[in-house]
Amino acid sequence: MTPFVFSTPVRFADVDHAGIVYYPRFFHYFHLAFEELFRVRLGARAYVDLLDNDRIGFPAVRAEADYQAPLSFGDTAEIELTVERLGRTSITFRYHVWRAAEPGRERVKCADGKVVCAVVDLSAFKALPVPDRIRDLLADLVAPPAAAPA
Repeated sequence: MTPFVFSTPVRFADVDHAGIVYYPRFFHYFHLAFEELFRVRLGARAYVDLLDNDRIGFPAVRAEADYQAPLSFGDTAEIELTVERLGRTSITFRYHVWRAAEPGRERVKCADGKVVCAVVDLSAFKALPVPDRIRDLLADLVAPPAAAPA
């Protein structure tokens, strides 16, 4: 399993007075990677079409993050996306955010996150089985189950 990777510059609007990425912005980075996955794999309007035409949505029902190192204005954030669990009516996305390597600076992990998204019919806001085309889109990103301790 190879993660989907999305890179974005850390912008001035992303940082707080201390000059580092304000912690909730990491959740924004997670969602940018999520949207980019659809754009890259299905086309520029694929995510919008899912929402507007197919009326399929992916609201977050649980979100968490752990922070290891800061990101600053001007850094490049690399967001790795994998699927921890592909359930019947929900998807658990796993994210790892890295500060990209630059001349004289090594690549550093900055945050790990997890977002559980329900799959819903937006017309009724009721749970919906994950459509086959979404399962197909995510199949190569599903992490193998962790081995049981020996």
